[in-house]
Amino acid sequence: MAAPVDDLGMQARLRPNAPAIDDLTSDRRWTYAEFDYAVARCAGALVARGVSVGDRVAALSKNCAELIMLHLACARLGAIYVPFNWRLAAEEVKWLIEDSDPSLVFIDDKLENADFDGVSIDALRHEIEVSASYEGGAIDRNLPSLILYTSGTSGKPKGAMLSERNLAETAINFSILGAVNEQSVFLCDSPMFHVIGLVTNVRPPLMRGGAVLISDGFIPVRTLARLGDPALKVTHYFGVPQMASVLRADPTYDPNKLKGLTALFTGGAPHPAANIRAWLADGIPVVDGFGMSEAGTVFGMPLDPELIDRHAGSVGVATPRIEARIVDAAGADVAMGEPGELLLKGDNVTQGYWRREKETQDAFTDDGWFRTGDIARMNEEGFYWLVDRRKDMFISGGENVYPAEIEAIVAGVAGIKEAAAVGVPDEKWGEVGHLFWVAHEQATTDESVITAELERHLARYKLPKHYTRVDALPRNGAGKILKTVLREMAAKENVSP
Repeated sequence: MAAPVDDLGMQARLRPNAPAIDDLTSDRRWTYAEFDYAVARCAGALVARGVSVGDRVAALSKNCAELIMLHLACARLGAIYVPFNWRLAAEEVKWLIEDSDPSLVFIDDKLENADFDGVSIDALRHEIEVSASYEGGAIDRNLPSLILYTSGTSGKPKGAMLSERNLAETAINFSILGAVNEQSVFLCDSPMFHVIGLVTNVRPPLMRGGAVLISDGFIPVRTLARLGDPALKVTHYFGVPQMASVLRADPTYDPNKLKGLTALFTGGAPHPAANIRAWLADGIPVVDGFGMSEAGTVFGMPLDPELIDRHAGSVGVATPRIEARIVDAAGADVAMGEPGELLLKGDNVTQGYWRREKETQDAFTDDGWFRTGDIARMNEEGFYWLVDRRKDMFISGGENVYPAEIEAIVAGVAGIKEAAAVGVPDEKWGEVGHLFWVAHEQATTDESVITAELERHLARYKLPKHYTRVDALPRNGAGKILKTVLREMAAKENVSP
């Protein structure tokens, strides 16, 4: 019986000796033929441990090649791979184990929160080396092969179930938007418990015959050195907007060394237009986009610097493989340019949430559109802007206020490193804004400068009533700002009742 053929297996036949994976964390590298064989032996090791169709196989580990092997091996077996956020506290990890109920858990035993029974990554590495390869039948592309837990900015995280069909759509969509080909080289700093790290950094290059460089984390000076290394030839790099800002602020930043990049790709949070244009001024295209655990890559900006400049702040356009609508609270399509909730439909969209029947039902309209929970608008040219998360919007004096609109303006104020706004209760207006902001070192910017800039651009009802300077904004493992924590901080300052 022929071995299952996925994108990796196809490329192993088309270009067996081409570089596929370079694990910078351990100085190991594989060609396509070698990595295809390693995944087959990983699948064989899982079968020897009793893994079968529908079983969950979890991992708690920093980035390494074995995490990609586990995911692809699970897909070949019809099992489901479940990566855990290694930054979580031990109790949070134990809750994820209880929720996903895996038959196997692989752990990096050097992590402080790995205080539960599991198989070490080192042991798995040895088993892969000595196991017989799995030569099973065809892959069922409709079975879930991955559970990605949402970042959990509020409440308990939910596990989005993604099939090989879903994941292939992200590979296709990003390949189109990001010009991925056999010459592409992706440097993956993003953690492989996140959609950017495990899916967007891996599936497109493996589908198109490119290469993946695996890093164990974001260290600005090291990342810049790698992006500028002519031997590594990195073409694609992903990060959240805050990571992009940190790279530009690093003393070793030299835009002339980054001209080999197809683009610096950002997502996961609004990217202020002022910051995007600063990169463009240095000759580096910054391509913002929009994706999510439940749908992979959705929108992406063009690579053309002129178009990026003209539409700075936009998250780009959709490929023809994705349907999108923007609707009001009653579910009716809004007028062109008006904000509303973004709905999606396509083969990229999740099948639902693991063991969450009600949440799955609530996530879809009666006619099958997925509710993203994001407020968006679209212009006549088909470019989308994310206005804010629906849950982050607040109502002040009967008017909708979108914190992202405030944050985008503050990002352009000299001396401001980053900022975030939340709505807090107010006796007179119902809710008002509270802005938390971080200043660059040595900056003399104060609240009056911020207020003056906001007054130039925004209606008075949108202006924050409260301001707090902080050393850093709280973030989760995926780099997203934790606005629930900011609301708690505001409450402790006796801003809200």
